[in-house]
Amino acid sequence: MAAIAVYNLKGGVGKTTIAVNLAWSAAVQSRRRTLLWDLDPQAAATHLIGAPEATKLPASVDSLFAHGDDPSALIRPSTIPGLDLLAADTTLRGIDRLFFELGKKRRLAKLIDRLRGTYDCIVIDCPPGLTETAEQVMRAADLIVVPVIPSALSVRAFDEVVSYMSAKRGRQAPILPVHSMVDMRRAQHRAMLAAHPRWPVIPMASVVERMATLRRPVGAFAASTPAAKAFGKLWRGIERRIEQLPERRKS
Repeated sequence: MAAIAVYNLKGGVGKTTIAVNLAWSAAVQSRRRTLLWDLDPQAAATHLIGAPEATKLPASVDSLFAHGDDPSALIRPSTIPGLDLLAADTTLRGIDRLFFELGKKRRLAKLIDRLRGTYDCIVIDCPPGLTETAEQVMRAADLIVVPVIPSALSVRAFDEVVSYMSAKRGRQAPILPVHSMVDMRRAQHRAMLAAHPRWPVIPMASVVERMATLRRPVGAFAASTPAAKAFGKLWRGIERRIEQLPERRKS
């Protein structure tokens, strides 16, 4: 099983869009037993694919971290067959303080370990910022996908993430930067892509914006579009990478 975190220091870079479409590709295109874990208190991923019963939970999400409860008790089917969801709720707004008070550096990693054998793939939609939650994610993930808009500020934020992680001791998950919301009509975007030609590319497209209205991943309603194909290509590249990852090292 691989845990794939979609994370960025900044918000508004297409993080949730990528997380939802990767989870859909894993579940539908690759037939992997997949869980999407929404850790962002804004709950955008939960809104996009959460069935009504997915958000009616017997306990608050922060109880998982406070008490180390079994995460499977809060997992529900999403609106996509084969894809489960661990929904976000408002208690996640205080999760950074809880992590700080607990002093448990690997609480998320241990919860994910409890799901091994149940899922082949867990995609985590992370909140933005260099926070206690980010620390947990960096210790738990097998691969960290970082969406980067082709702009100087977004690239600077990516460089800060790389620098931050490089300064940490212990196990380091590989980082995969992804050009996000790319508009090839813009000279700056073309220049950024030329500077990083090996980074995967997700285009800016109207079908991506329609996700919020239809509450479905792009591949589910516009499979032949360049955007859907780009998400599929991104997933296939990630799939090849996770198949080559060594077994998780404890730290």
